[in-house]
Amino acid sequence: MPSRATQLRARLHHFYNGFAPECRRFRYAVLGLDFATILFVIVTSFVERNMAIVVIDILIGIVLAVEFAARVASSRRPWREALRLASLADMIAIASFLAPLAGEGLGFLRVMRTLRLLHSYRMLGTLREDFAFFRRNEEAILAATHLGVFIFIMTALVYETQHAHNPHIAHYADALYFTVTALTTTGFGDITLPGTTGRLLSVIIMLAGVTLFLRLAQALFRPAKVRFTCTSCGLQRHEPDAVHCKACGALLNIPDEGLD
Repeated sequence: MPSRATQLRARLHHFYNGFAPECRRFRYAVLGLDFATILFVIVTSFVERNMAIVVIDILIGIVLAVEFAARVASSRRPWREALRLASLADMIAIASFLAPLAGEGLGFLRVMRTLRLLHSYRMLGTLREDFAFFRRNEEAILAATHLGVFIFIMTALVYETQHAHNPHIAHYADALYFTVTALTTTGFGDITLPGTTGRLLSVIIMLAGVTLFLRLAQALFRPAKVRFTCTSCGLQRHEPDAVHCKACGALLNIPDEGLD
C-alpha cells in the first residue's frame, strides 16, 4: 500500500498535470490567484500602508507558500522544479509578502510564475480546447501577454526603485506613465529617473520594449495560421484553407470552425 505522502503527491500531480475537468478548474483557479495577487500589488501602491494591508500581505504570502509547496511536491523532480528561474522569482515574491517591514515590494515577481503557467503545455492545451477565440489568435494573445508582463515588471521596478526618493513617482500610475512614454520613445520629459541606475533602467525599457512591440505587430498583421499537426512530417502550422502540407505534400484534414 502506498504511503499517505505518496498518495498526496500523486493527487497533487494529477491536479497540476492532468486533463480531467477538475484539473482544468484547479489550474484556472491558480491562474485567478495569480491575477488577484498582481491586482493587489497594483492597488496597494495607491494606498498608504496600514496594519490591514500588512495582514493581507501575510495572508497572501501564506496562501502562495502553500501553493508553491504543493506545486513542488507534485513534480517528479522536486528540486529541479524548485530551482527553476520562475520558481526562484516566486520564492522571492512570497518572502516579500511574508515580510511586513518590506511590504510587498518584490511581490510583482509573482508575474513570472503567471507567465510560465500560461506557457505550460497543459495550460495552452486547455485554453485551445476551451476557447475558440484563443485557438484563432494564440500568437497575438501570447505576444500581447509578453508585452503586458514586460510593462508590468518594468513599471513595478520603476516604482520600487524611485518612489522613496523621486517626487515624480508617487504611485503605480506615475510609474506606468513613465514606462509607457519611455517604451514608445515619446519622452515628454516631465518625469525622469535620476542617476545612473535610473538612466540604465530607461534604456532597458526603450530597447526591450520596442522589440516586444515589433513582435506584437508581426503577430497581429501577418497572415493568421492554424495549428494542426501533419501526420506525415509533423509540421504544425498551416494556412487556414490548406488542403495539403506545404512541407511534404501530405493530405491534411484541418477541422473547419466555420471561418471564411
